[in-house]
Amino acid sequence: MKLHDGKLRELALAVIQVEAEAVTALARQINDSFVSACKLMYNCKGRVVVIGMGKSGHIASKIAATLASTGTPAFFVHPGEASHGDMGMITKQDVVLALSNSGETEEIVKILPIIKRLAVPLIAMTGNPKSTLADFSTTHINVGVAQEACPLGLAPTSSTTAALVMGDALAVSLLEARGFTRDDFALSHPGGTLGKQLLLRVGDIMHVDEAMPLIHKSALISAALLEMTEKKLGMTAIVEDDNRLVGIFTDGDLRRMLARNLDVHTTAIADVMTPNCTVIKADALAAEAMQVMEQKKINALIVVDDQHYAVGALNMHDLIRAGIV
Repeated sequence: MKLHDGKLRELALAVIQVEAEAVTALARQINDSFVSACKLMYNCKGRVVVIGMGKSGHIASKIAATLASTGTPAFFVHPGEASHGDMGMITKQDVVLALSNSGETEEIVKILPIIKRLAVPLIAMTGNPKSTLADFSTTHINVGVAQEACPLGLAPTSSTTAALVMGDALAVSLLEARGFTRDDFALSHPGGTLGKQLLLRVGDIMHVDEAMPLIHKSALISAALLEMTEKKLGMTAIVEDDNRLVGIFTDGDLRRMLARNLDVHTTAIADVMTPNCTVIKADALAAEAMQVMEQKKINALIVVDDQHYAVGALNMHDLIRAGIV
């Protein structure tokens, strides 16, 4: 069969349509069984142990990761390995969430008596409510689909999508029930850009002490230019005797000043600075500083304390280097 652009688009749209219908149909399964499953996991004193074979195993692993990152301790156990020692990872304090579209997966059925002996609650997620796994479970969530998106009806497609979505529904419902916050989420995601956006504070990256550009309001423009050149932030804070911030002088202010033909050696910085400038606190998120800069269309911020004393400074390049962008 030759590849035809139109046919490829037609096939892709058909897959999306079938899977979208499968997901929509899941709404009927948000019932008492779903609520029971949520309660079992919410009240679990140990961890949610998620198991599954083949494609269901991949989905189970992702569900375990989603649960763990949203406030419900969970991990994945391969049912094939469970029969060879990994059952020891399941304790009487745990809850087992087992995925099998048929509900008859041999590796899972084989360990059901051991789960029963442990008296561990078993949540089954299958496409067959009359299966061995469903019958054996404490509560069963039906994720059956009308058809697979595969034209042969063989490759797990709609069924795995439905199971994945149901797993997300469980995780997010539990997240809300636990009062899981952005700060909690940040602690689960300390690495990468996401972690930096949620954890990194302005105080962690701002320039302070001798590295902070700062001059007195009585200084001349020439002194401000020297300070900006030395500190290399494209601006300087303007302060009173006690370091209380009164304004900022930036590269933009410099360009506007030059257009007025002012003498840098005789003009006071207070005459050309920007008073009442935008500031930020040291405990603000670095991501918040980025938002402020983008909204105000500025490239630098002075950091102040509760008494409006200048305590630091940062610019867009600092945020870029920190990986916030």
